[in-house]
Amino acid sequence: MQLLIVLLWFRHGTPEQVQTTRITKLCNTKDIVTVNGMYPGPVVYAQEDDRVIVKVTNESPYNVTIHWHGIRQMLSCWSDGPSYITQCPIQAGQSFTYEFTLVKQKGTLLWHAHVSWLRGTVYGAIVMYPKAGVPYPFTYPYKEHIIILGEYWLKDVVQLEKAVLASGGGPPPADAFTINGHPGPNYNCSNNDAYKIDVVPGKTYLLRLVNAGLNMENFFSIANHRMTIVEADGEYTKPFTTDRVMLGPGQTMNVLVTGDQSIGKYSMAMGPYMSAQGIPFQNISAIAYFQYLGALPTSLSLPARLPSFNDNLAVKMVMDGLRSLKSGHVPKEIDQNLYYTIGLNVQQCHSPTPQQNCQGLNNGTMAASMNNISFVKPKISLLEAYYNRINGQFTEDFPGVPLKFYDFVNGAPNNSPNNTQSMIGTRTFVLEYGTRVQLILQDTGTVSTENHPIHLHGYSFYVVGYGSGNYNPQTAQFNLVDPPYLNTIGVPVGGWAAIRFVADNPGVWFMHCHFDIHLSWGLASVFIVKNGKGELETLPHPPADLPRC
Repeated sequence: MQLLIVLLWFRHGTPEQVQTTRITKLCNTKDIVTVNGMYPGPVVYAQEDDRVIVKVTNESPYNVTIHWHGIRQMLSCWSDGPSYITQCPIQAGQSFTYEFTLVKQKGTLLWHAHVSWLRGTVYGAIVMYPKAGVPYPFTYPYKEHIIILGEYWLKDVVQLEKAVLASGGGPPPADAFTINGHPGPNYNCSNNDAYKIDVVPGKTYLLRLVNAGLNMENFFSIANHRMTIVEADGEYTKPFTTDRVMLGPGQTMNVLVTGDQSIGKYSMAMGPYMSAQGIPFQNISAIAYFQYLGALPTSLSLPARLPSFNDNLAVKMVMDGLRSLKSGHVPKEIDQNLYYTIGLNVQQCHSPTPQQNCQGLNNGTMAASMNNISFVKPKISLLEAYYNRINGQFTEDFPGVPLKFYDFVNGAPNNSPNNTQSMIGTRTFVLEYGTRVQLILQDTGTVSTENHPIHLHGYSFYVVGYGSGNYNPQTAQFNLVDPPYLNTIGVPVGGWAAIRFVADNPGVWFMHCHFDIHLSWGLASVFIVKNGKGELETLPHPPADLPRC
């Protein structure tokens, strides 16, 4: 099974070919879908303002699309990649060419599949350098390394999603965490399956951290070394030094690490952050090595200390330290105030075989929602339906506030499945071009409160505030000077986050939880941003090779 992807860089013009692969991990050999036969996939290297052209040919047996996570896709919504939102999937044997410009974007992002749970193996980093002659706003590192955190399943991930959804219950934990595809020595048959960085004593390294996991947030740390965060989600931050970081799926972070310890072999560890109650998860850390030149290969590695799996304070401390390097661009006046609840639901069982299909709480089936509406994907792509005015695929009545207000965190309905049901629909919220938006994202306590990594396509946004409990405009404290500018925000467990953005990019933009299980359950919604005036504010026509459903 192959996903053949030809990457044609506008700058270099060298085609790279991409296939799939049989790999052996955890004492087990199986076929996985990959790009160019690489796991993780190839790195997309580019410069700020480059035009990127990527021809994707699908030689796997599955439908596929590629999403360029965090690329703002100015006037190129057709190339964003989420299946049934901006395009129909690329079917087996078919091709599609993605084209977009990296308008004022630099730093580390990621690309990944956006169909089913294929991004479990189909993912890679995007590295965008500043323009020639423009320095980094921090000490130039001796070397750079990409570190991609992932999750690995022995089961085929497409079959896994089908089985989990058919069961009505929750997903099994991953069989392993991985660092650049390697689980490390804590797992079976993985003693030599560990990633390593060779370190020159005294030198400073830039680590480009990417979380490409499916259903878990993760802590990362390096034994006896501190990390200085200098960028988050592809935007420079004021330097902030910490012992550990937490990344949710889809989040990226650049950190500086100096080899200032005695010569030795130091562990880099990736472990779980699980903020929900009663959910099974993988608790074995993936290990890689930060190994000084001169250290004996046989020497024991110093262990990295990770926070306990439910250390919410460790997460808050990192979030508190994130500040944009530059200030002054935050929208101060707001045209549209929105308030979305996010969380889980339990639907009543309607299956004739409840033992097989209703394995959720109290014999219900699990779901998830925004403003208590579980998103249902249409039969053709939403962007095509909107652009071509095809009726019957979606409605424009997503509520801008919850239909019912209550104590979302502590007083949420929990008599599953009787009062925990969501409505279902393909409902969108329409924004006029140029609208200045403030959106409150509020976690809810139905089933369990949880930190949800919420990702908005087509935009980055300022995280102007966050806190615990229910959002209260009277007491909420906002930072309108130098808030972080992100594309994915971990909404605090049992809390809220406030984000602001200007709707200046026309198209159909997905917003969803980046836990794939929650996305499958419906924790998503869509913004339609209308055209403005003139060519520079209008979505162009669809590309000729846009896939058909």
